[in-house]
Amino acid sequence: MEKNISTIIKTGGIGVFPTDTIYGIIGSAFSKRAVKRIYSVKGRDENKPFIILISQTSDLKKFAINPTLIRANKRILEKFWPGPVSVILPCPEKKFEYLHRGTKSLAFRFPAKKNKKLLALLAKTGPLVAPSANPQGLPPAETIVQAKRYFADKVDFYVSAGTKKGKPSQVISLLFGDPKIIRR
Repeated sequence: MEKNISTIIKTGGIGVFPTDTIYGIIGSAFSKRAVKRIYSVKGRDENKPFIILISQTSDLKKFAINPTLIRANKRILEKFWPGPVSVILPCPEKKFEYLHRGTKSLAFRFPAKKNKKLLALLAKTGPLVAPSANPQGLPPAETIVQAKRYFADKVDFYVSAGTKKGKPSQVISLLFGDPKIIRR
């Protein structure tokens, strides 16, 4: 099944998958088509960027994140990653505007090692956008049945992990020097 999912993702598909925190709608962070579909399926505000899941800190280089900034914040990143904390970093690259939506910053999360299925998928597909599995304004799906009620055939696959009542990740900004908590 996972081999099929990675193929779907690599060809611009999207689906509901258990992330390290809650169910998310996932798609390749490098597929403009997938990102556009997720915005559409969720009915999400087009100015609100998605969190991007990575499988290693070195994935940040793929988004042209300044290596000096990464080195300067190495201790902070190691404190929170891997884990359920998303970190906002500057990403002024125009080619990633479809991701940063003009904010010139992106939020990244490196899931904890215990999330073997998610990390294995990330290793096969590369970074994934992974907003919560819910239409904007509704609570995140806690089960695949609820996700299917939300999205029906608007996504390409569903992967169940039972009930997931986790909380969305904590969000910390590293945009202006010292870490600033955006969401607990």
